[in-house]
Amino acid sequence: MTVVLDNPLAVRRAAMDLLARREHGRVELTRKLRKRGAPEDMIDVALQRLSEEGLLSEARYLESFVAYRARAGYGPLRIREELGQRGLARGDIDQALRESGIDWFEQLRETWQRKFAGRLPGDARERAQQGRFLAYRGYSLDMIGRLLRGCDE
Repeated sequence: MTVVLDNPLAVRRAAMDLLARREHGRVELTRKLRKRGAPEDMIDVALQRLSEEGLLSEARYLESFVAYRARAGYGPLRIREELGQRGLARGDIDQALRESGIDWFEQLRETWQRKFAGRLPGDARERAQQGRFLAYRGYSLDMIGRLLRGCDE
């Protein structure tokens, strides 16, 4: 059964249902409501009200997303890119990454440990393989180089 989002209450209820599952950013929530057929003007009004009530918070969404992706082994470059694709402001993303309290080098080490059992590369081919994997995960080449040379911090 499809719910028709043709009145402000239905749009608000749909937005709250989405927010009850997990935090969302304003752009992401707008996209989902639009996809469900809600009119643009009703979406704007509903999301503005939810923001004023503290039920929709970009800062909370950023904090939640950064923590979730970091726990999954992703680094700051990948997380920054993903949040940028979700329509969040670069300054807000950078601030959330700074304020996350995450030790990115330690995250890198744990991700490397899980994937490569803490085995430093024996040759150039292995080094390239490990480096590519960690770069894809969103860690800087500088951090990866330090790790693979066996240097701490």
